[in-house]
Amino acid sequence: MAVTSLLPPVGAIRSDLESIVDWVEPGARVLDVGCGDGELLHALIHRKQVDGRGIELSMDGVRASVARGLAVIQGDADTDLKDYPSGGFDYVVLSQTLQATRNPRTVLDHLVRIGRHAIVSVPNFGYWRVRTDLLLRGRMPVTDRLGHEWYETPNIHFCTIADMVALCQDMGIAIERSLILGADDRPVTAPADSFRANWLGVQSVFLLQRS
Repeated sequence: MAVTSLLPPVGAIRSDLESIVDWVEPGARVLDVGCGDGELLHALIHRKQVDGRGIELSMDGVRASVARGLAVIQGDADTDLKDYPSGGFDYVVLSQTLQATRNPRTVLDHLVRIGRHAIVSVPNFGYWRVRTDLLLRGRMPVTDRLGHEWYETPNIHFCTIADMVALCQDMGIAIERSLILGADDRPVTAPADSFRANWLGVQSVFLLQRS
C-alpha cells in the first residue's frame, strides 16, 4: 500500500509552503526542521511522494505530526543538527524559523551540509510597512506576518532580505532560486538582492546550495 494512501487529504497551505512543495523533486529525501504540526511534510509526502522526516521542538507539534502519520521526533535546530550526517538528505527545509534560532549562521551551515539543497524561508523585517511603523510610531511593529508584541515574540534575530542575501554571500552559499512574496502573498518581480525586493517583500523563500 502506498504511503500516501495512509495519509488524510491535503488542504490549502501557506503560500510560502506551496512554493517549497513546487521546488522539491518527487521522491526526494527531505528533512523538515522545525516542522510544526507537519503541514508541509504532509503535503510533500502526499503530493511529491518524498521520503520525509521531521524534527520539532514543541511536543504539541510532534504529537500533531505523529497524529498525521508522519515520522517526526522532538529536536532543537540549535543543538541537534550536528548529529545528522553530511549529505544525508536531498533537501533540508527550515520554514519561518531561522530568525528564531540562537545561532542562525551555525544552523544555516548545518542545513547546507546535511542536504544537497536547503530551502529556507524568512520574514522580512525590512518590509516598508514595518519600517514606516517603527519610524512613525516609535514602537516595534505588529503585522499579520509578525504577529507578536516585542515581549513575547519567538523572533530573536531581526533580519531583512538584504541581510539574508549578504549572509549567504559571506558563507559561500549559492542562492539557486528565490521567491519574494509581498502583500496578499503576491510575488514581487525583483531579484532578491534588489532594493525593490527588500522594500516590498513581506517574506522570502530561498533555494540554497553550498558553493
